[in-house]
Amino acid sequence: MSTKERYSQDELRKANPMFSRTRATIESAFYGNNVHEVTSVAEAYNLAKKQSGVIVTDLPILHTKELGLPHDATQLVYNHGKILGRTASARHFIDNPNEDAEALDANLREDIYKGHKQKYLKATVLVGLDPSYTVKAHIMMPEDQAFNLLSYILNFQFFDDEAEKMYKKSKFYNEPDIYFYFDPNINDDDYPKGFGVFDAPHNCAAVFGLRYFGELKKGTLTLAWAIAHRNGYTACHGGEKSFHFDDKDDKTFAFYGLSGSGKSTLTHEMYDGKYDITVLHDDAFIISREDGSSVALEPSYFDKTHDYPAGHHETKYYTTIMNCDVTQDEDGKKVIVTEDLRNNNGRVIKTRYTSPHRVDFEKSPITALFWIMKDGSLPPIIKIDDPVLATTMGCTLATKRTSAENLPEGFDMNTLVIEPFADPFRAYPVSGDYKDFKELFTKRGASCYSLNTDAFMGKDIPKEVTKKLIEDLANGNIKDSDFKPFGNFKGVSYLPIDGYEVHLDDPEYQKTLKNRMQDRLDWLENYDKEHPETPIQDEAKKTLEAIIKELS
Repeated sequence: MSTKERYSQDELRKANPMFSRTRATIESAFYGNNVHEVTSVAEAYNLAKKQSGVIVTDLPILHTKELGLPHDATQLVYNHGKILGRTASARHFIDNPNEDAEALDANLREDIYKGHKQKYLKATVLVGLDPSYTVKAHIMMPEDQAFNLLSYILNFQFFDDEAEKMYKKSKFYNEPDIYFYFDPNINDDDYPKGFGVFDAPHNCAAVFGLRYFGELKKGTLTLAWAIAHRNGYTACHGGEKSFHFDDKDDKTFAFYGLSGSGKSTLTHEMYDGKYDITVLHDDAFIISREDGSSVALEPSYFDKTHDYPAGHHETKYYTTIMNCDVTQDEDGKKVIVTEDLRNNNGRVIKTRYTSPHRVDFEKSPITALFWIMKDGSLPPIIKIDDPVLATTMGCTLATKRTSAENLPEGFDMNTLVIEPFADPFRAYPVSGDYKDFKELFTKRGASCYSLNTDAFMGKDIPKEVTKKLIEDLANGNIKDSDFKPFGNFKGVSYLPIDGYEVHLDDPEYQKTLKNRMQDRLDWLENYDKEHPETPIQDEAKKTLEAIIKELS
C-alpha cells in the first residue's frame, strides 16, 4: 500500500500523529448511512447523465472501454452561474498561525452537520500514476453533484482492479490517505464567498459553497503535492516533456507557468513528428530530488474549450464539459460550441488518449527548467547559470492573472503579479519550494532558462518564436556559447534574436529592468515580513540587490 487507510487497535489506543480534529471531522462523514459508494466509472456516468440540468450531447466519447464507461457514452455538459474559476480567498489552512483553528473546526463541524439530510456519493481514486509515488484519495459530495464526481474520477485514476494491482506493489509512505469533502449546496454565513478548510499535514480538506470543478482538482493536488514535498519530491505545477535521441543524451524539459502562459502548448508540441518525444503531463507532476525522475499525478487534462475550435481533432477526446455553449447541427444533433460565447473559461476533462506519446513515469533525469514569465523587461529567453538566481527567478516568477481564477470585480488582468514557481496551490511555506527547486539546480545539475511569452519592451513574442527556441535547445542547434553576457550580471546570459535586440546601455531599458527587479525584491521582503517564522533565504534578496545596484 502507498498510504495508510486502516489502523490497528494498538494504533488507535495511543495518540496517532496521523489524526487531527479536522481530519476526524471530515473522515467520519464518509461513513454516514446517507453516503453511497460509487464502485465503477460506468455507474458514475449513469448518475451524472441523470443529474438535473446536465446536457447529454450527441458527441461520442472515444476509448470508452479503456475508461470504464458505457460503450455508447456521449459527452456531457453542465453549466454554472456567476462563478467560473477558482476562489483562492475561500481557502483557509488549519496550520496557518494567522488562522483561528478552533473557529475553523467549529464552522467545519456545523457545515457538515447542515448537510446531514442530504444524500451523498463517494468514490476512491489514485493521485500519482507510478508505483514510486501514488496516493489513495477519497472524495465525497452530494448526489446532485454526480457530474462533478464523474469529472473527478475521470481526471484522476479511478481505483478499479487494475489500479489496485499497481497500488499493492507501490512504495509505502507513512502518510494517511487523502479525504476530500465537497458540498456546493451548503453556504457558510461567516464565509459568503465560499469556505474551504485544508489540513495538509493530515491530508484532508473540505470545501463549501463553491461549484467550480477546479476547486476539487486543485484542492486534491494541493494535498498530494504537500505529501510529495515531505517525501523527497519537488512539487510541480507545470508541464514536462522529453526528447529522446539515439546519438546523444535525452533532454527532459519542465515548463512552469499559470494557465494561459503557454506551458501546455510547449508541453504538447510534437514538431511534426521530427523527434521521439514523450509527454509526462501539462499541469501536475513531481520530480524526485534523489534521481531526477518524474511522475505524473493525473491521467487526464483539464483544458479550456476555447483553445480548440469546432472540428479540432482534440475535441474528439472530450468527456465532461463545463460552462460551454450547446447548439444543434444541421442534422439536429446536440453539439458544443467551444468558443467562450456563454462565458469565459469554458472547461473540459480531456482524456490521455489525445496524446499518443503520453507516459506516466519519466526515468530520464530532469535536464532543464523553464520559468514562463509575462515580464516586458525580459527578452524572449535568458539562461541563468547561478543556482541562487535561478531559484530566485522561479520564486519571483512574474506573470498575469487568468480567467481560470475568480478575481475581485474590476481587477486589471494586465497587472503583473508574482506567483512563486507558478504554484498558487501550495500548502506549505514558499521557503520549502525554494529549497526543493534549488536542489534540482545544485544536486541534480539541471539548467535554468526564463521564457518571456508576452512582449519584450512593447514587441509581442509570438508562440512560434518560443516553440522554435525549445526545439533548437533540444536538438543542439542552440549551444551555450551562443548566449551572450546579459550586462555584468553574474551567471546570466541572453540569446540574440533578430527583432528583439537587448540594449542594456539604453537608460529607458535600464530603468524598466531595474523596476521589475525591484518588484521582485519588494515581494521577497514583504513575504518575509508576513512569514517571519519561515522566511525565504537571504541569498535570494542579496542576488537581486546586486542586480539592482548594477543598474543604478
